[in-house]
This record gives sequence, C-alpha cells and structure tokens, in this order.
Amino acid sequence: MKTQKTSYSILDLALVSQDHSLKQTYDNALHLAQQAEDFGYKRYWLAEHHNSPNIGSSATSILIGYVAQGTKTITIGSGGIMLPNHSPLIVAEQFGTLATLYPNRIDLGLGRAPGTDRETAEAIRSDFMEAAHAFPNMVGQIQQYFSEDNATSKVRATVAEGVTVPIYILGSSTVSAHLASKKGLPYAFASHFATTHLWDALDIYRNKFQPSSVLQKPYVITGVNIIIADTDQEAERLSTSLISMIVGLFTGKRQAVQPPTEMTEYYKEVLKNPQVHQMLKYSFIGSKDTVKPKIKAFMEQTKADELIAVTNIYDINDRIKSYQLFAEIMDELNTD
Repeated sequence: MKTQKTSYSILDLALVSQDHSLKQTYDNALHLAQQAEDFGYKRYWLAEHHNSPNIGSSATSILIGYVAQGTKTITIGSGGIMLPNHSPLIVAEQFGTLATLYPNRIDLGLGRAPGTDRETAEAIRSDFMEAAHAFPNMVGQIQQYFSEDNATSKVRATVAEGVTVPIYILGSSTVSAHLASKKGLPYAFASHFATTHLWDALDIYRNKFQPSSVLQKPYVITGVNIIIADTDQEAERLSTSLISMIVGLFTGKRQAVQPPTEMTEYYKEVLKNPQVHQMLKYSFIGSKDTVKPKIKAFMEQTKADELIAVTNIYDINDRIKSYQLFAEIMDELNTD
C-alpha cells in the first residue's frame, strides 16, 4: 500500500470547438468541472491565453468565478494568470474577492510568459519585457497585498488582506524553478508541452527549496496530455484534433478545434516531426490498459506530488470520458 497518494487535477483551456458558441464553451467548462468534482479531482485550473480562436479562457478570473459558483467542493484556480500582463494590485483584488465568495476553494497559479504572440503581448502591455523581468518582484507584491501586515501600507488591496489564496509558481524553464524554490512555494511545471527542461527544473526546485510559512517541503505538479478512450484506435482518432491544433500553432493558422478524423498517414508523419515529437513526449494516448503503465512509469520517474492533465478533445462528452478513465487509473495506481 502506498503511503503517499498522488493527487490528480485538470488544466483546462476552455477549448472552443468548431461549430460551438462561446456560451456553449463556457457551459462545457462548468460541466467538466462538475464531473471532475464527482470523479475525485483535486483541482480544476483555467489557463490564460489571448488571441487564440480555439481558447476561451482569456478573461481567466471571470471564468474561474463562473465555474466556482457552479461547483461545491473542488478547488478552482488559474494555471495560470500570466502576471506580467497585469497589475499585481488588481490580481490581488480579483482573487481576494473570489476567495471571499468561495472560501478555501481558490488557487492563484502565476506564470511569467505572455500566453500569446509578441504583437498581442505588446497590445496588452507595451512594457511587457520589463514586466517579465520584474516577475519575482511582482509575485512578492501579490504576497504582500494578501498579508494582514499590508493594512498599514499606503497602497492596499483591502479585499485581499488576510484572505487565504494559495500561490503556485508555474514554469516551462529552469528560471521559474529557482524562484519557486527561493520563495518556498509549490511548483507546477508545464511538461504537457515544454518537455526539454523538466528534469533540470525539478532538480533545481527540490535541491534549492527553502521552507516557508506556507510550505515546509517541495510540492511538485507536472502536466501531462491525456487522451483515453475505450480502445487504442478510438483514442488515436480523438487525438487528431490535438495534432491539428499543434499544426496550427506551428504554421500560425490557428482555428477552432477541429472534429477528429481517422489517424491517416498525414497525421502519422506530423507526429514524426522532431518538434512535435518533443512537445508531445509526455502525452498518454490509448485505452486504459495501454495508458496505465505509462502513467505509472512517469509518476515513478518524476516523483510528482500531483499530475495535472490536459485533454484537448473536440467533443465535451469524449473529453469527460477521458478524464473519468484517467481518474480511474490514478485511483488504481494510488491503491496498488
């Protein structure tokens, strides 16, 4: 019997599928979170992205509130808020408000990237590069706004002071690992797409970790792509929507999530592309029997405290089914 169970969570992009309205997209996000609550997921995070026709979570904090209102127990949060896009004061006010409305259920994951292309990043904030370099200081500002000590400051986020909102550092390189370890904060690595620096980042975070008032030992969350269906063939068919998304990402021809098709030679050739192959290194696609040993091996290699799953599937029912099967796998592995 395992003494320490590995938690499992969802990272959602509020995918906008072809022929689906934004209202349908947001209702699907809520429905997924409600199902995840029943399946035993620890948290449901929404990611901030901009200028992407296939991603609906650009106004992240608003969507977090919508999902939190329609759920009861699951933790809802950001994976993440791209902090250089925002004022730390405004972020503290938004999440202080959310955590007051939904106590002990709101997470604040913070990232340093823009979550978009260069032109859009500049449209959001003309001094984005300077803000990105100031990321460590901005994280410190948010921590200060949430502290009760800030009550004596000239600039206050009065709706955040003393409110409990756990902060997570997100990363796709080693830079964030240094920051998370120095601040003694939990660390979530985007290994669902940024696979190259995973091992170095985890080593840095764990070896340099300094205990803090919020965390006594390292806490690691790793991202994985999950597409599970009743058969390997069906899972491969569903994965063609993800492959089409990646092609759009590399070619700049982004579009709404496309319906799946059969796994043709074209898709097989795309998967052989070195960049695509590297990006999808930690993707687990297949039936339960196929995926389970691969997830077990990944858990043993990373020794992650938590896996956060990204499931880019066109149809919400197929997406929910995949998350249900993933939850079953995690429960089985946790009791083996």
